[in-house]
Amino acid sequence: MRRRTVALGTLVVLLAGCSSSTPDSTPPPTGTPSPSVSPTTPGRPTDTGTALPVWAKVLRQPVNGEHLVTQQRKYVVTRGSDEAGTTTITDRSTRKVVVRHVPASGFVAQSPVVIDDRWALVEDIRSDGPDPQIKIVRYDLTTGKATTPTGLPPVSEPEIGAYDGTFAYSSTDAKNRSCLIVAELATLKSRSVTCVAAPGYVADPVVSADTVTFSEIIAPETARRCKRVLTAALSGGAPRPVPAATSCIQWSGATLQGATVWSEVGAADPDQYQSKAYVRESGDSPARPLGSVVTDTIIACGHWILWETRTVSSAGEETYQINRWRPGIATPQQLYAAKPGVALTPMTCQDNTVYVEAAYLASTPTYTETIAATL
Repeated sequence: MRRRTVALGTLVVLLAGCSSSTPDSTPPPTGTPSPSVSPTTPGRPTDTGTALPVWAKVLRQPVNGEHLVTQQRKYVVTRGSDEAGTTTITDRSTRKVVVRHVPASGFVAQSPVVIDDRWALVEDIRSDGPDPQIKIVRYDLTTGKATTPTGLPPVSEPEIGAYDGTFAYSSTDAKNRSCLIVAELATLKSRSVTCVAAPGYVADPVVSADTVTFSEIIAPETARRCKRVLTAALSGGAPRPVPAATSCIQWSGATLQGATVWSEVGAADPDQYQSKAYVRESGDSPARPLGSVVTDTIIACGHWILWETRTVSSAGEETYQINRWRPGIATPQQLYAAKPGVALTPMTCQDNTVYVEAAYLASTPTYTETIAATL
């Protein structure tokens, strides 16, 4: 029950299988646009109220063009639709390409790119063949030079959760245990949060401003398998389990200011693309249901926890929405609602700004548009 991680360029193609064929009313773009990045610089939030933010258009491209991975104060990261997923990092002020990362033969780039004002971490994987591998490369954005961060424990699972310059991932230690590692991009300082003996493993790290949320899989491939969600403060301390609402098959979640939103989906559920979400406002508070969510879309950004939902009309039309919640408000807010026939990729967050790519797969020609909102 490992997290479903794919290269961003591939993700748009995969979404075509779950998109309505109903024509969209939005006029398609004319010609083949070049990458166009909004000049708006994301800022730190000054208002923690519930006023809905304004969405800005960031990047519009053909489906087989460039796709936004993330954007921050100084740089924008895009990934091509080529088979390997070439990653490009561009200076936002000069439009100069600082990094053009082409994975080695047989490797493909993965969606997460950890980035700050000076450094970027890019991940490549090779899952086919007798020698699967995961590689990470750290780029100095002032020079464009690439190095392998040998001081970090090796990456053993493809999921990397990041919040600005802090990131978390799974590593295998000398005792063949799966360990959750939290590291700082600027200093490469790291610590092991917890370890699980083989054949169990840890996965699905989601990092917020103060917490890492992750899953622990026990006895995989057996009838005793159990997948549970835990949280650990970034400041240190032992992880704490988030009690499940209905079973021990929890999938993933996000924690902020002591509150956790997570999802649960069983191995026998007919539609694992969707799962049931719950919230606990503190570790010992009762679980409250939040309805169905699109599996693997729960993130933390700014003062909020966000997730995507999907509704299907009686005519079979699919529509996607983005909801948000934070401690102190009674019910979630709907932050964005896509038109029928428009699929959404999972969200990313950088500098308290959320990014999501909308795939207009029912239009002619098809295209994608990345939008952003500062929370």
